[in-house]
Amino acid sequence: MRLRRPLLGLALVVLAACGDTEPAPPPPPVEVTGEATGHYCGMLLQDHEGPKGQIHLVGRELPIWFSSVRDTIVFTRLPEEPKNIAAIYVNDMGKANWEQPEPGTWIEARQAWFVIGSRRMGGMGMPEAIPFSDRVAAMDFAATHGGTVTRLDEIPDSYVLGPVEAEPGSADDGGSADHGGHATH
Repeated sequence: MRLRRPLLGLALVVLAACGDTEPAPPPPPVEVTGEATGHYCGMLLQDHEGPKGQIHLVGRELPIWFSSVRDTIVFTRLPEEPKNIAAIYVNDMGKANWEQPEPGTWIEARQAWFVIGSRRMGGMGMPEAIPFSDRVAAMDFAATHGGTVTRLDEIPDSYVLGPVEAEPGSADDGGSADHGGHATH
């Protein structure tokens, strides 16, 4: 009789490990609040134009915010950053307003199409990886603003990790560096 109890316990552990349990679904995206600050720059997201990013880590309640999609991608590539990523969300710029992406425009970055190398600079005045949920929308953007359409895992490390210089005066094609006119804090 003594052998049965340990064997029963072992059998239950094996059955539980082989169960049909599916992994937990990723957390949904969170909308940007007035207090959301960029992980690397420490600045308020609402003070910058262009697409933003958020990364959800397993075991962490709130997302890590990024003032640009480029910074979001950098986080996933740096060896010193956590790798327990549950979800990566970026603004779908086929649906979002460039000046201040509105609520409800988040897409999972691993499902997005990105335009890299375009003439359109991100909100920090730096080259941006501009996300779209629709490949045709990304191609149309690239036809207008230049650049190459690619997937997240195909973006070269050199594009997001390499040195860059900010374009003089420009978060947009008009050369304006004015980030004013956004919500006051």
